[in-house]
Amino acid sequence: MSPLPEVFLGSNEPLYNIGVVARMTNVSMATLRAWERRYEFPESERTAGGHRLYSERDVMRLKWVKERIDEGMQTAQAIHALRHQEQVGNVSSSQPLAAPPEVRSEKSIQHLGMTSDQLFHALINRDLSQADCLLGEALAVSSPEDLILDVIGPTISHIGDVWEEGKISVATEHLATNYLRQRLLMWMMSGPPPRNISPIVLACALDEWHEGGLLILGALLRRRRWPVAYLGQAVPLPDLAGFVRDLHPSLLVMIAMTEKTAAVLADWPQWLPEVAQSGKPPVGYGGRVFTLQPEWRLRVVGNYLGDDFRSGLAEIERLLPAGG
Repeated sequence: MSPLPEVFLGSNEPLYNIGVVARMTNVSMATLRAWERRYEFPESERTAGGHRLYSERDVMRLKWVKERIDEGMQTAQAIHALRHQEQVGNVSSSQPLAAPPEVRSEKSIQHLGMTSDQLFHALINRDLSQADCLLGEALAVSSPEDLILDVIGPTISHIGDVWEEGKISVATEHLATNYLRQRLLMWMMSGPPPRNISPIVLACALDEWHEGGLLILGALLRRRRWPVAYLGQAVPLPDLAGFVRDLHPSLLVMIAMTEKTAAVLADWPQWLPEVAQSGKPPVGYGGRVFTLQPEWRLRVVGNYLGDDFRSGLAEIERLLPAGG
């Protein structure tokens, strides 16, 4: 989560009218009025004629909430997160708004791990209301990136493991993974304004139906403002080649989880020989088989994206155009 602004906010003196504040925060006047009605946020002063007036502190708090909404939080969650930060930081009117440290605390990491366990149990027990509550509470105090990496990612993996072991039914597995899939798609579609470059194409190899990792990668890229063209499961190489030639993407990323699908993925230069020769666009690949069986990396042309999502993101950003 981005830190609260480290500026001096000692003055609560009402200075700015609603029109000025709307321009300063990029929050419309109608939205400011609605937030005050629904959430009592911020609690603006009134002139003798009944017009709203806002302080410098109000403006900084509004900007912080707006940034969280742009990152994917719901409005109520963003306002709750702000109030939570103020409470735990013991913020007074003569102090800067407190910020969480850049490096996550061990307590925060443990809390997200517990949330992942609770989410897993809620989903395999088909309690979607409890799952909604868990994600809402976690998002109120954590960034979408941390929630994706430390809650949703491990939960998807855990669900896949117990399904393979025959401990849950196909129906329960589908319910749980589709629930998480919808959340990841929402974050992918509602990310902050994308950079002005050609999109990154994300595709699973033919016959690869396990798209959880690809969805996580797409959501994380959109959180970082990279445009994404998400193709999803089981994309035939001839169709993918035609799509790439028409779109001219900034990067092509392909995923395979098994030896069978990795063997199909390895044939991509036959369908995109000009890309294989020129290296444009760059091609990245990843998936479980490449992590567990490193020899498969020698059979695929392109850039291996690493053994985890953080290293994958770093490699992708290295491959993308500078200044994108």
